[in-house]
Amino acid sequence: MSSGDDEFIYDETTGEWITAAEAALAPVAGAVVVRDSVGNVLADGDAVTLVKDLKVKGAGQTLKRGTVIRSIRLTGDEQEIDCRHESIKGLVLRAEFVRKS
Repeated sequence: MSSGDDEFIYDETTGEWITAAEAALAPVAGAVVVRDSVGNVLADGDAVTLVKDLKVKGAGQTLKRGTVIRSIRLTGDEQEIDCRHESIKGLVLRAEFVRKS
């Protein structure tokens, strides 16, 4: 049951009136949803863990399974995330090889 002083907003996609709190939680139209290997939704600033050993092209090294990558950034592509590792700058990983920590 909602209280009498809730603010309602008209949602054009569903054609219904929803509370402001529900509108804040709804995904933005046209926004890309990035999911990790197990289906968790990723956001900017999340920490992720590698689920597989990955050979990094151009760096000549391998990132081991279980390595934690902090402060990821979404790129606008649903399968790529931009991140930094202490030894590799400008690292782009596929979301299928990480899981949210």
